[in-house]
Amino acid sequence: MVETSKSVPVSGSILVDRKKVMELVDQLRLTIPEEIRTAEDVLSQKDQILNTAANDARRTKSMAEDELRDRLNNNEVVTQAETRAAETIRDAEERITRMLEQSEAEAISRKTEADAYALRSLRTMEIELGKLAGSVRKGIEVLAEQASSNLNTRRYQEEEAAGMLR
Repeated sequence: MVETSKSVPVSGSILVDRKKVMELVDQLRLTIPEEIRTAEDVLSQKDQILNTAANDARRTKSMAEDELRDRLNNNEVVTQAETRAAETIRDAEERITRMLEQSEAEAISRKTEADAYALRSLRTMEIELGKLAGSVRKGIEVLAEQASSNLNTRRYQEEEAAGMLR
């Protein structure tokens, strides 16, 4: 946009199309919330994964308890059932822990990526707005200088005209 904008003579400044700048700002406004929504989706998936893991753990625990009850009826295998039930519960808990850690790591990663993207976008916008503000400032200075010069020229002409009349 800076390269294709018209330049203001003498000042080195440029004129930037307000509509184009506002379109860029609107695009950034739309893009940043989309990245945040993506991070929120990951977080909501984390809850789903946690719920699935918890349900699996409950189901596994229930199955282990049922198996334990059945084996209690058969005195020969009571010790084996207790051992197997404990292993099953421990395995389920380890699986839940791994799934939780993976979900949390992925959610943090996505949020960090979204934050980094938003920060880059805002910094780019800040630079562009700074350039635009500089151009506006230079334009004001040029116009103020021209207005002052025109005022001084007019006063000089009025004084000369008044001097000729005397």
